[in-house]
Amino acid sequence: INMLKDKAPGTFVVRDSNSFPGAFGLALKVSTPPPNVTSKSSDPASELVRHFLIEPTSRGVRLKGCANEPVFGSLSALVYQHSITALALPCRLMLPERDPAGVADTTDSGAGSSTSGSNTTQLLQQGAACNVLYLHTADTESLTGPQAVKRAVSLMLATKLTPTIVHFKVSAQGITLTDNERKLFFRRHYPVHTISHCGLDPDDRRWAHKNEDGTPLGSL
Repeated sequence: INMLKDKAPGTFVVRDSNSFPGAFGLALKVSTPPPNVTSKSSDPASELVRHFLIEPTSRGVRLKGCANEPVFGSLSALVYQHSITALALPCRLMLPERDPAGVADTTDSGAGSSTSGSNTTQLLQQGAACNVLYLHTADTESLTGPQAVKRAVSLMLATKLTPTIVHFKVSAQGITLTDNERKLFFRRHYPVHTISHCGLDPDDRRWAHKNEDGTPLGSL
């Protein structure tokens, strides 16, 4: 509660449950207390930290006591889905860029006015673009988040790659890839609501970029 009560709504912590072995406790900062809740604390901010139980099942994990909640194959899948849509939770989970126990509030809630936040909003409205090397596309099956990236990198490194320069544009509408030479495709657009995660390989594996005679040009 002390860790979360001064953070932005959507900030959360998942921990092992003390009362239910094998289950997880989800503590979530919300913007308003639930109706008909009598305050048990002299600190009103503590009432804005709500607690939920994530219970294990034979098929994965789910939020206990929520009939409309699906079963997720992994804890990370549950967390990432609830960062996209709240489902039975009071609000979406905001994925932090670093440990929420730290000093800086780094959730993507946009709470607090900052120059960097306004610059990011302005940049998204205008759109930003550059050329990148397109390496590989992989089916991550039911994996999400870092585990999906890990699988995609493993499949990529096991494949003989032919890098292709594509135009990469990010805007408030999503991500658009354009293969100007039309080697692989012409244009692919990923609407913002279909993008659930962006990250680096958890094992920090790199693909070595070499020229035709095998001399390394760098790594990605």
